[in-house]
Amino acid sequence: MKKVIYALLLFCAACTSNSTEEEPAPTNPTEKKLFNVPSNFPKPVYTSEEFPITEAGFALGRALFYDGRLSRDGTISCGECHRQEYAFTHHQHDVSHGIDNQLGERNAPSVQNMAWRKEFFWDGSVQSLDLVPITAIESPIEMGEKMGNVLEKLRKIDKYPPLFEKAYGSKEITQERFLNALSQFVQTLTSSNSKYDKVMRNEGATFTADEAAGFELFKQKCQSCHAGELFTDQSYRNNGLAIDVTREVVVNGKIETKRFYDEGRYRVTKQDKDRFKFKVPSLRNVGVTRPYMHDGRFWILEDVLDHYTERMTDNGIVDEVLKTEGKAGLKLSHDEKMKIIAFLHTLTDRNLLLDPKFSEQ
Repeated sequence: MKKVIYALLLFCAACTSNSTEEEPAPTNPTEKKLFNVPSNFPKPVYTSEEFPITEAGFALGRALFYDGRLSRDGTISCGECHRQEYAFTHHQHDVSHGIDNQLGERNAPSVQNMAWRKEFFWDGSVQSLDLVPITAIESPIEMGEKMGNVLEKLRKIDKYPPLFEKAYGSKEITQERFLNALSQFVQTLTSSNSKYDKVMRNEGATFTADEAAGFELFKQKCQSCHAGELFTDQSYRNNGLAIDVTREVVVNGKIETKRFYDEGRYRVTKQDKDRFKFKVPSLRNVGVTRPYMHDGRFWILEDVLDHYTERMTDNGIVDEVLKTEGKAGLKLSHDEKMKIIAFLHTLTDRNLLLDPKFSEQ
């Protein structure tokens, strides 16, 4: 018995000794659990020193993200246009589908890896993650509400004052707290555990022959724009899309043909050099985020690559990196396209798409 007790004392002493030699535990273990910077990622752009991520803030943000009462008639939540199983995009909708069955002009982009973005939306019209929700909430086409009305509604819903108290120390519901809670949730939507990431981090995964060949082709043909671990350089470029398009849309319950003439980044800067330029989207989870382009005009990846090789419109301001010998378009054979697509599917992150932590509770 004495030997057993002595052995236990030695074991405890060893544990104590080892713990003092290790790095000290983080001061905010909850933040580390909810939001980690992957080892192969750059430093995040967004940080909130005043309101760091907490379990309570995350839970409040998730509740708000999936609450249709943020819209005028209670039908459209943030999660309606940003569905988890499709990397938080509006799957099968070429453009946003909002209140009163209205259609917008642009495709709803993914909200993954938002902590690394410098500007938001296809034209970069918003520069802070905290301000992104206001645009959708107050859009007459998307959610059709006013921020003041949203806050008043939340104050009258029994569950919200206690959730705000847990997150911020009092039951007061303010715009700043509301927006920060949504940012806390969205900030955690990190896509960093695809097959590609596991290969890059030497975590036991390997590319197939076609995936490896596709990666090499991707680096030659695509990486000028879709750069780095985020697979976007966050620039604005003209990629030779036909400018003047028409589409059937629902207006007051009736189908009408509407002309779309979207000048892109020019709407924000009013500089001629930015006409018809749009933000380079991330290609992470591109295998599940169709349709593609700012207006969702392409429904399969084959059509996207066909555009870049055969269908680009040389409108005089096509980005130079998308030209071959001075002409708009890239050179790729059918086999090369299929290998690039095989590689693109390695960017699918099932952890993000299926983690119940991010789903509607």
